[in-house]
Amino acid sequence: MPKRQKMIELRGEKTRSEVAEDLEITPQMLGALERGDRTPSLALAKKIADYYEVSIDEIFFNKQRNESFPGHTTFFATGTE
Repeated sequence: MPKRQKMIELRGEKTRSEVAEDLEITPQMLGALERGDRTPSLALAKKIADYYEVSIDEIFFNKQRNESFPGHTTFFATGTE
């Protein structure tokens, strides 16, 4: 499973080529980002987050909301619980 499943979900019905063109990157780079093979620069991460209208955290960090404490977010750097 891709490390950044959220990016693929956000892409929806658009092709990788369409999104890559909108972001002014290659489809290969977008694929590498979606698989987690490459880490974007902060500028590119922001551009991607703005494009999808979500936060950088939602795409590039695995986070879970703690329902016991509304507003509290727990981050997992490795993506495991």
